[in-house]
Amino acid sequence: MGFVTGNWPRLSPVSVAARACCPRCGRGRLHLGFLTMAPLCEACGLDLVRQDTGDGPAVFLIFVLGFLVVPAALYVAMHVEWPLWTHAPVCGVVILALTVGMLRPAKASAIALHYRHRRSDRGV
Repeated sequence: MGFVTGNWPRLSPVSVAARACCPRCGRGRLHLGFLTMAPLCEACGLDLVRQDTGDGPAVFLIFVLGFLVVPAALYVAMHVEWPLWTHAPVCGVVILALTVGMLRPAKASAIALHYRHRRSDRGV
């Protein structure tokens, strides 16, 4: 493996989120399926079940995407002459696609931040 126990590289939460890897070693996979967490890192053995994020990433995405998509939807509604009923499905699909696409990196980033800042839970 190449790592000495306790001598782990300090990984950026952005790089962990982009690669969806273990926040301790940067090698193991974080997810087994789309959002299913792996119980242990396959490379270093970190207990990933203890790094629970709850609903934090989803709530964060709701606020950020709401802040970004609502003004864009209002701009489109004022400048594009669509029938009124088409705005809801179009905006709904855009919001759903952005949320699903960003949920996995947001969850990986929250796990990396949780691991970095909770020293008592670093474990083996």
